[in-house]
Amino acid sequence: MKKEQQEQMDMQSQVPKTKKLSVVSLSVVILGVGILIAALFGNFLKDPKNIQDTESTFSQSTTGLTESKSSETVELKNGDTYNITASIVKKKIGNSEVKMLAYNGSVPGPVIKVQQGSEIIVNLTNQTDVATTIHPHGVRVENAFDGVPDVTQKVVEIGDTFAYKLKFPDPGLYWYHPHFRQDYSQDSGLYGAFLVEPSDASYWSQVNREEVLMVDDVLMENGHLAAYDKNKVDHALMGRFGNTMLVNGSTDYKLDAKQGEVVRFYINNAANTRTFNLSIPNAKIKLVGADSEKYEKETFVDNIILAPSERAVVEVLFEKPGKFALQHKTPDNTYTMGSIAVSNESVIQSYAKEFAALRINKDIAASIDPLRGLFGKTPDKKLSLTVETQGMAENMNSGGHMMPDGSMMGGQMSDGDKIEWEDNMAMMNINSTPDNTKWKMVDRDTNEANMDIDWKFKVGDKVKVSIFNDPKSMHPMQHPIHFHGQRFLVLSINGIANTNLVWKDTTLVQTGDTVEILIDMSNPGKWLAHCHISEHPEAGMMIPFTVES
Repeated sequence: MKKEQQEQMDMQSQVPKTKKLSVVSLSVVILGVGILIAALFGNFLKDPKNIQDTESTFSQSTTGLTESKSSETVELKNGDTYNITASIVKKKIGNSEVKMLAYNGSVPGPVIKVQQGSEIIVNLTNQTDVATTIHPHGVRVENAFDGVPDVTQKVVEIGDTFAYKLKFPDPGLYWYHPHFRQDYSQDSGLYGAFLVEPSDASYWSQVNREEVLMVDDVLMENGHLAAYDKNKVDHALMGRFGNTMLVNGSTDYKLDAKQGEVVRFYINNAANTRTFNLSIPNAKIKLVGADSEKYEKETFVDNIILAPSERAVVEVLFEKPGKFALQHKTPDNTYTMGSIAVSNESVIQSYAKEFAALRINKDIAASIDPLRGLFGKTPDKKLSLTVETQGMAENMNSGGHMMPDGSMMGGQMSDGDKIEWEDNMAMMNINSTPDNTKWKMVDRDTNEANMDIDWKFKVGDKVKVSIFNDPKSMHPMQHPIHFHGQRFLVLSINGIANTNLVWKDTTLVQTGDTVEILIDMSNPGKWLAHCHISEHPEAGMMIPFTVES
């Protein structure tokens, strides 16, 4: 956590009022808007090749860099030690060779496979161009190894090392990424997966194989990743949307399968801000797990919506031969992320029968049963999600560009659309920084916000939190809210009870929604909760909480 982040939390809201644009003042307003845009966005009218400031931005050069390699799966046993080096590499993205950051030379980093209950040591060496940490996202680790600068550890400076002792109490898919300048380092490739195999061999249904998919996007400009400022975070308003989609670091993910094969996909959204809506048309998909462990009930689905840092475990039956597309669909666009080629050769052992059965997971229900009596209680804590803007960002409201008299130049989000699927205000967004954009998590009982909040609990507490995403804020948009070190249940959305529960560590709160969660405070220490759009915590959107043993 940087000191300047904490010093920028107490700005007062300045919400402009909207009135109609008069005919008499129309020409003046148009002139004013032209001057405003020219002043704020003049750089964008120039050739991007001529506006790069190599002293203030991270290098984009690939000269002398080692080429990235394919990600590997590493199986570790209880007590093993594993060395991870974060370094600078060059990598092919589409037809361009770009500078990226990598764990052990690959983007994404290695899939680290461990058994449930195992404890390992991960030695991190930092050979990048920025200080870093490793946050074992979703893993209920000992507090000292949570990877949060100035809360659990000091940053790992360039050339330094740090040893993480990690224990994995829960099966499922988790991931690791930096928790310092995450907007730059994670977006540049520093992320990887932990796959925790359950101690019970019958925990998951039988399948022919398992695949880990890390979905992501990157913003490409002139054959490079778009420049990142060394000194401050940009894109603080909406987060940095990419224009190039990646699956496991590739723009053209491919998988070969046989007719009748059932594949279990563990899917993680590693993007800075993009919410993915994933589907495989003409294939049967069964949703079986999420952030942590299994759902109470398996269900057949057509698509899966994943906000940044959310995970899904799905099983897919490929009944017939052919080519199947992995797609990301928005209301306006369809992106093909990759393809699965299914041959007409039948798989030797098909698990189609097991796939057809929708299991009810009594073991998960049993872990939740002791908490059901608390579902209807009054929330212990209430949060609002909002934003305050000054200067540049005051010229925008409710997803549009605000004119000098307060009327709007156009909208970002259509009526009823509660997710921002694209960045349609690129110039506004890139010029938003923590200096002019303050994202806030507000305690509705005390009116304190962000790092001024001081929540204290005890191990064993079951804390109900109501999270309201204010649709009347200066720029309403969705927020994936992540609680470190604990797990929770999503009880309801807008008062409608969730009838199929699963343990989570991140939940998407769409614009205007109220989401109620019940957190099992099982892990002692000082922790953070924050929005997982990478730029938003840098603009203040995080709160501390302490769980006392």
